[in-house]
Amino acid sequence: MNSQPATARYPDLEHPSYGEKSRSAAGGQGSGWSSHDPQFDYQNGRSKAGFESTVAPAASHAPVPDSTYATTQRTAEMSSDTPGRGPPLEVLCGPLLNYRHMTEEETETPVWHGSVLLVTKPGGTPPQLTLRFAGHVDGHANNGPAQVDGLSAPGEVGHEGTAAPSTIAGIKLYSDPSRAFWRVDVPVPLRSVEARWHYEISNAVPTAGLDTKPGAVKTFVVPSKHQSMRVMFQSCNGFSVGADVEAWSGPALWHDVMRFHQERPFHVMIGGGDQIYNDGIRVDGPLKEWTGINNPKKRQDYPFSDDLRDRCDDYYFESYVRWFSTEPFASANAQIPQINIWDDHDIIDGFGSYVDHFMRCNVFRGIGGVAHKYYLLFQHHAVPPFATFSSAETELGLDSVGLQADTARTGGTYVLQDPPREPSWISGQTPGPYIPEPSRSIYARLGKGMAFIGIDARTERTRHQINYPETYDLIFDRVDRELSRAGGRIKHLLVLLGVPVAYPRLMWLENILRSPLIAPIRFLNKRFGIAGGLFNNFDGQVDLLDDLDDHYTARQHKGERKMLMLRLQEIGRRHGVRVTILSGDVHLAALGRFYSKPHLGIPVFNDHRYIVNIVSSAITNQPPPAPVANMLARRNKIHRLDHDTSETLLNMFDKAPGDRPKGAASNHCTMPSRNYAILTQTTSVSPTAAAAATGEAAGHLHLEGQLSNGAGGGGGGGGGLSNGSAAATQGTSSGRGQQQSHGEGHGQRGQGHHPHHHHLFSHKGDKTADGHGPLHPGEQDAGTTHPAAPALEVRNLPDEPYGLDVSYRVEINRDDNLGHTDGYGMH
Repeated sequence: MNSQPATARYPDLEHPSYGEKSRSAAGGQGSGWSSHDPQFDYQNGRSKAGFESTVAPAASHAPVPDSTYATTQRTAEMSSDTPGRGPPLEVLCGPLLNYRHMTEEETETPVWHGSVLLVTKPGGTPPQLTLRFAGHVDGHANNGPAQVDGLSAPGEVGHEGTAAPSTIAGIKLYSDPSRAFWRVDVPVPLRSVEARWHYEISNAVPTAGLDTKPGAVKTFVVPSKHQSMRVMFQSCNGFSVGADVEAWSGPALWHDVMRFHQERPFHVMIGGGDQIYNDGIRVDGPLKEWTGINNPKKRQDYPFSDDLRDRCDDYYFESYVRWFSTEPFASANAQIPQINIWDDHDIIDGFGSYVDHFMRCNVFRGIGGVAHKYYLLFQHHAVPPFATFSSAETELGLDSVGLQADTARTGGTYVLQDPPREPSWISGQTPGPYIPEPSRSIYARLGKGMAFIGIDARTERTRHQINYPETYDLIFDRVDRELSRAGGRIKHLLVLLGVPVAYPRLMWLENILRSPLIAPIRFLNKRFGIAGGLFNNFDGQVDLLDDLDDHYTARQHKGERKMLMLRLQEIGRRHGVRVTILSGDVHLAALGRFYSKPHLGIPVFNDHRYIVNIVSSAITNQPPPAPVANMLARRNKIHRLDHDTSETLLNMFDKAPGDRPKGAASNHCTMPSRNYAILTQTTSVSPTAAAAATGEAAGHLHLEGQLSNGAGGGGGGGGGLSNGSAAATQGTSSGRGQQQSHGEGHGQRGQGHHPHHHHLFSHKGDKTADGHGPLHPGEQDAGTTHPAAPALEVRNLPDEPYGLDVSYRVEINRDDNLGHTDGYGMH
């Protein structure tokens, strides 16, 4: 084991001093960018100077179980009786706040469950988190005990009584000689109003030399029990190898996220993949030597030794600590609860999409295991596997799954045994082909009227499949059960697919890159290094092919894609919910829609095939050049999913952000600028009812019983009057009873629709019904002038219940180190 600190061995891991020089927002002068908005209080966020490692290298990081959950829990409970006793926790990263799930969600006393993660040096007592009610979001502060539907005793969830501060002890998930991971589980009762909660960790101090305040008071917001959560969606949060970080003002859009959060708080932040970019491991990290091997056979057979595993372990750990401690992303981590699903860059570029024999080589199996370990710890606050792959175990005939590691070799590594099962997870039954662990998809209720499914589309991925068929069965069985149990209360289902599913086809490019025309260029590349940038250093294929192979629209995934979309349509039809898909990956903004073909004459309001794909990427990485976006726009044809379903992108980008001239006047469907998305469910409260609601303002309340599963709702995911729910079934709460009449046999969605919906936006005779233009009133005037674009209010639309306002926040000027944005809206 190399005795040098990780940052000494890998200088690229040292945190850049992002705040030392400030780039001018107007002219882009200067050679640095500021990481702090002087007009915003980040509530004692971390230093803009970033993280300078003081962590000693670990001897080895294949954990050995040496305790049980029960023992650890008893220790934590004993420690909670004596907060502050013993040495404090020296914090390396955190706190990181996650949203996990809800319980009692179908009752009058629902409970929100989250967790807080601290990454520390070894030693110290378990973290002691103090949780206190901090008042209503409408401004009514609470500086002391008050009569609320709150915590009735420290660490206990009550429904009536005094909200005295509650102290909750953490449990240790994992530790080795260099680091420890602690999780505090945080239950919060949802009240009749949107509420702020404070938390602080009294025994947390920064590691010597780090200018952070991990023990300072942090604030998060939960919805009322009548609300659906206000969602912030982001993806591609990092920079690819070779990107000019300074030219793009670093992670500037997180300033904009925090400004919006201060004015209209987010309840949840959904990460759509690539929450971190670990590609540098092959450039100036421990895989540099391996990447430089030209002989494919030698590269294939290169051992992933214990030493290489330990160096990769240090690399991934340091990479996470650096990035998750960088402002202003760090402040968002501490104050906006997260739900994340990973993608390839969380591991390494293209993982899963290279040829099978290369994906099975020692090095790729090894880094897959290490990346998975830290993905579970940092992004899910979950216990990692007992061991990760190395060639040494392979030579001994051992498998990393269930490996009982040698205590002497692991040097005192600890992993929590028998942790309680996380209710939100949908675990695959078969380990992935290259990471021998089950996939972990997520189901979570997002408040009163929304639910979320995040599909893990990376763990099981190969070049020819995205997920196993049995995994889809598990996911859809879970969705079906949850929607049936909700009895019509869920009006909207958000589905996270890291890669877009409604997107222009690029098969012509695939055909060129796979054609015999490339063979002579590949030969010249191997012999003389010609066209080196065209081919990747892994399997020798054209570098773009792994990105193209990732797409659901790639030829080898078309069958799987069709199956997935038809099953989502069936969920919408059976349960009367609107389905909306969230995607990232492609570094631009777009909005695709599936819908019934015009000749069927089905209004979108009643159309279970109407499914929107919100594509928002990247919040940090640099976008593609404008000509690439323009080329994709020219490929935006009307495609056919099946004989009843069409698909295309919506023309909604009416102008360039800010006052800049538009790159191409003809491109209104792809936006090559950094961006993120805000999703807000509209209310269905009449002004009279809102005024009569005691202590609650209009626009902040969802009244129960406005719509049942037997009444029409307003429209589709991202689609105004078609954003809500309308019954597709009656007779049973499970949705498996007798189907309603579907009118021409094509799944109309209920009878409670607005009287004008049919003739205003029915497909028959509508010249805009080719899909490029609006299909329903919510898509009318989509863009900067749409009422949803500002994203600063919860709109009250009594005639359009349970609609979903969508606002793309698009960067105005890459030289603006405070990341101001323009809004593009639709409903």
